[in-house]
Amino acid sequence: MKKFLLAATAFSLVLAPATAQTPPFETAAPVAYLEDLSSGAVLYAKDADRQMPPASMAKMMTAYVAFDLIKQGKLKLSDMADVRPETWRKWHGPSAGSTMFLSPGQKVSVENLLNGIIVVSGNDACVVLAEHLAGTEEAFVNLMNQKAKEIGLNNSRFGTSNGWPDAGRTMVTARDLAKLAKATISNHPELYKRFYSKESFTFGSTMGGAPITQANRDPLLGRVRGSDGLKTGHTEEAGYGFTGSAEQNGRRLVMVVAGLTSFNARIEESVKFMDWGFRAWSSRKLVTKGRTVEQADVQLGDAAQVGLVAPRDLAIAIPSGANPNLRATVVYQGPIKAPIKAGQHIADLVVTSPGLPEQRLPLVAAADVGEAGFFGRMWAGLMSLFGA
Repeated sequence: MKKFLLAATAFSLVLAPATAQTPPFETAAPVAYLEDLSSGAVLYAKDADRQMPPASMAKMMTAYVAFDLIKQGKLKLSDMADVRPETWRKWHGPSAGSTMFLSPGQKVSVENLLNGIIVVSGNDACVVLAEHLAGTEEAFVNLMNQKAKEIGLNNSRFGTSNGWPDAGRTMVTARDLAKLAKATISNHPELYKRFYSKESFTFGSTMGGAPITQANRDPLLGRVRGSDGLKTGHTEEAGYGFTGSAEQNGRRLVMVVAGLTSFNARIEESVKFMDWGFRAWSSRKLVTKGRTVEQADVQLGDAAQVGLVAPRDLAIAIPSGANPNLRATVVYQGPIKAPIKAGQHIADLVVTSPGLPEQRLPLVAAADVGEAGFFGRMWAGLMSLFGA
């Protein structure tokens, strides 16, 4: 069901007889995607649904699976994992790519492994954690793909825990990488903050006994205000890529670039892209937190309707300096079947404007609605027979 709202009824929108246009942007990246998480607006998309190898950006999914297990109480940061000699032999030395410098037979905490995965992109850390959690890397990959399906990565699949080239088994899209970043930030905010914004990590020692400190390769850290993650990737097959996020003045953007030809190009394009997202677009608040936007019809409930309220201050992204003509529509599949919990996401406020991307904002139930009793259900059945 769709319900159309006018500015003069449920809430007020600033309307102007103007058509805004998406601000222009050019990037050398063959694949690029930028989304405003605060409004749901896709600000830029270039070949965003093309399947491609993610290289080490696949490690975001390994971290996400671990974060989920921690949230469920099935894994602790203090748990210790064994570094199997066979795993060490495969994932050490120059030919094994990035490493956190584990040693054979070593016991290492889950916390250190996550730092090794997220901050320094250790291929060895991924496989050790995978084996600790699922017995084998292959079994862990099954968990990765199950979790990917749960969070809606419909065009991606994983074949390794670390994104190492695997003859095309591991393939993702930029849009799906952004979904994964969004799920990480939204579902695991404390763990995200704890691990992804670290500028460096110290673990292991040199032959002379000096501690080894490696810097985070995130090209936005220290260059874009509010940047706090996520993950770079590079192989000869994939080129240089990056999935990143930053928050400024309560507005969070997630970006993906992929297929770049050099380390420096990744820095330049990433900084330019995120900077454009914050400068060329601004935020306009539409609805304050807790305000009722509309009433939704309820099926077989102890109330006929339930209020649809804003779970937070709802804002949209518009081109900086523009005053576009906006149209807001409440959309839900209705009538909504009881029971309904207060705070349950049951509808969306969809905002459109000529020349701009659609923006979809959540609306939640204002109150609990229980199931109707026997006579209430019988009455509803009788009314449906007569088309009432």
